[in-house]
Amino acid sequence: MDAPWPNEAEIVVVGAGNAAICAALAAAETGVVPLVIEAAPEAERGGNSAYTAGAMRFAYADLDEYAEVIDELSETDRRDVDFGRYTEDRFFDDLFRVTENRCDPDLAEMLVRRSRATLAWMRRQGIRFQPSLGRQAFKVNGKFRFWGGVACEVVGGGPGLIDMLYAAAGRAGIRIAYETRMVGLETDDEGICGVRIEHGGRRRTIRTRAVILACGGFESNAEMRARYLGPDWDLAKVRGTRFNNGEGISSALAIGAMPAGHWSGCHAVGWDLNAPAFGDLAIGDQFQKHSYPFGIMVNARGERFLDEGADFRNYTYAKYGREILMQPGMFAWQVFDAKVSHLLRDEYRIREVTKARGDTLEELAAGMEGVNAEGFLRTVATFNEAVREDITFDPNVKDGRGTAGLAVPKSNWANTIAEPPFVAYAVTCGITFTFGGLKVNTEAMVENVAGVPIPGLFAAGELVGGLFAFNYPGGSGLTSGAVFGRQAGESAARHILAAREGRRSAQGLRMKISGIVDGMESGVIRGVSLRLGDVHVGEAACGGIFGVGRPPLRRQG
Repeated sequence: MDAPWPNEAEIVVVGAGNAAICAALAAAETGVVPLVIEAAPEAERGGNSAYTAGAMRFAYADLDEYAEVIDELSETDRRDVDFGRYTEDRFFDDLFRVTENRCDPDLAEMLVRRSRATLAWMRRQGIRFQPSLGRQAFKVNGKFRFWGGVACEVVGGGPGLIDMLYAAAGRAGIRIAYETRMVGLETDDEGICGVRIEHGGRRRTIRTRAVILACGGFESNAEMRARYLGPDWDLAKVRGTRFNNGEGISSALAIGAMPAGHWSGCHAVGWDLNAPAFGDLAIGDQFQKHSYPFGIMVNARGERFLDEGADFRNYTYAKYGREILMQPGMFAWQVFDAKVSHLLRDEYRIREVTKARGDTLEELAAGMEGVNAEGFLRTVATFNEAVREDITFDPNVKDGRGTAGLAVPKSNWANTIAEPPFVAYAVTCGITFTFGGLKVNTEAMVENVAGVPIPGLFAAGELVGGLFAFNYPGGSGLTSGAVFGRQAGESAARHILAAREGRRSAQGLRMKISGIVDGMESGVIRGVSLRLGDVHVGEAACGGIFGVGRPPLRRQG
């Protein structure tokens, strides 16, 4: 098979998901068209981005700013939807709150301040956005209201995002080499000088002066998960691609890059107990089970172990996968009754689901495999007695309808489990991406262990360390990838353009000096021989006298 890549490229983008293609598009806009290398085959292209629902969080102060991003707002949307506002201050508050103030303030500033402008830029690239009414809003008194800070999603979800990004890349002339894995980076005294790749069992080096790493974290690598996240993480299911094995991070660390961020932390959710080991593009994100705020979650002992209503699911789902992994047998069951069944998301209605049903709680308990039935029935009875039924239930706000007197409280959206039929769904831990990564500055340049940028090395997406810790505000991942991807592409292009200009200046200087020196004859310039580097390009006749204390040049005659 012929190699799908050239021997050299001015910029090489490693990875081919949202962050990578945004980086490639931003570079191409400057006239520096990069080469993109993707470890996956074409049928599995797009990294984790292809497995997402396409939600993207951005700040907007009013409907006019919101409309800068959305493809089209119909009169019906304007009439029936309360779009509200999600200000930069709220975005900052959410980001710092859920990360327990551990996020890098400079990176947070980039993410929040550039969120709307970046999505508007994506729209100009041909990416279409729409209001996220299906998963991020409920209809109350005839009007949809967004409840969790995410009012926007890509048309077609993650697969739609990837298709539109690749269409934009095609229009920009960007070449993508599939089944091409990066195995290392090469440097010289000037910085990055090559990327080592493997394709078809053969290895070689692509010469380049700029590499953008956008190939994800190490969530697909069981050994690295166990090493950095801890015991049993090697057994977690992977929600997305099987190709995010940490090569980008490891290769950068090997040349002296600085690690950054929460290396023992990750984004992990409740994921169907019998889902495959890695994501399935045919199912996408539908193995997730995110309506737990409206029910209860119990472990193998039949006991509740977390506050299902601590906050909107956008601010808890990414940390509750870890809680499930810590339970006996690494599984849990989410339990609902008929009062809230209409609120369950579409993911609960797919065929590929692990489910139990019963007309009585006893019948339900018998179908919940692995759960102590007596413990479960006791838990439900105790929970029902503790529900504050004097407070009105409202799914659009943190309604304060909680429990009283329980060791594990439920803070909001508490309803008795009492109205048949009853349903339960089995979940385990599904890891999305890891939080530890590389230290980058606000130009998306990777820094070395001394805090100095490594010339020619840039990073974006999941392998940027320091932005998320402990938890994550839903919809921030794709936005972060786009923001830092765009910046990485622009920075890499500037690096290459500066190098081009430097070469032109050096070549011009060599031509000028070569001409004067080669034409010297007894202090008089009779003529010049013009050279560009080592290449003779012509001759010219002239005359002049030079000497110390005299005018530098004087033409004869």
